[in-house]
Amino acid sequence: MQTRRLGRTGHQSSLAVFGAAALWDSGPETAAEVFGAALRAGVNHLDVAPRYGRAQELLGPLIPAVREQLFVACKTQRRDPDGVRAHLEESLRVLQCDRFDLYQMHAVTDLAELDARAGAVEAILRARDEGLCRFVGITGHDLTAPAAHTEALRRYDLDTVMFPVNPRLWADATYRRDAEALLEEAAGRDVGVMVIKAAAARPWGDRPHTAGTWYEPYTTQDEVERGVRFALSIPGVHAFCTPGDTAVLAKALEAAENFTPMDDAARAGAPVEVDFEPHIFPMPAG
Repeated sequence: MQTRRLGRTGHQSSLAVFGAAALWDSGPETAAEVFGAALRAGVNHLDVAPRYGRAQELLGPLIPAVREQLFVACKTQRRDPDGVRAHLEESLRVLQCDRFDLYQMHAVTDLAELDARAGAVEAILRARDEGLCRFVGITGHDLTAPAAHTEALRRYDLDTVMFPVNPRLWADATYRRDAEALLEEAAGRDVGVMVIKAAAARPWGDRPHTAGTWYEPYTTQDEVERGVRFALSIPGVHAFCTPGDTAVLAKALEAAENFTPMDDAARAGAPVEVDFEPHIFPMPAG
């Protein structure tokens, strides 16, 4: 799998970042199989969080053997500094790591939430100074995330951002404007850029849930490949986080292994193909 430099972190990240949400309710055998398949595909970057079901406890026993080849990123949604520190220390223990390569403010979706995380980000920056993590970042969903992340880069010395990119979002002129402004800000600061929701299709609505993701994902290889190729063809994007469903994950890994950039015509055409789809945002409550 190809790699790209993740901004000023200097990490040569695999195009695909293993999204550990796929292990939400897995068992040890499935977790070992899925994680092993990702590593064999060339993935060298893990994204995990305490809120990802059983992911941390399942991955903890698997990480020590590959720790030297793996960029481990974790995150917290807590706001208070003491809670952030407790989350960080607990995740380090469960994941059997002495330090994280990246620790992130998780799910910062808008400016109000960014304001509410002032104490949290200071705690994370202190952890970086103490050597408990090497780099600090921010993640977030929703249509308002890019504008919030741009402001976060102006306020704080962050190393990475993670936000949604897919053809449907790019068909939204306002979202695209805000996302491109974030990408420009990140490039100017040499900030690493990871994206999420490359294979997202639509809200579930009243349809039965047939995948582990909170949105309905695309499921054919061609559809998943379109989303992955589009996301990785946007200038300034370094890597994408794989979907939180093991079946779609396998297709996303294949798309990453076979990645070739979209030309200008294909990149312009992809949003047109899906602009009839409803937005997956806002996330459902609960």
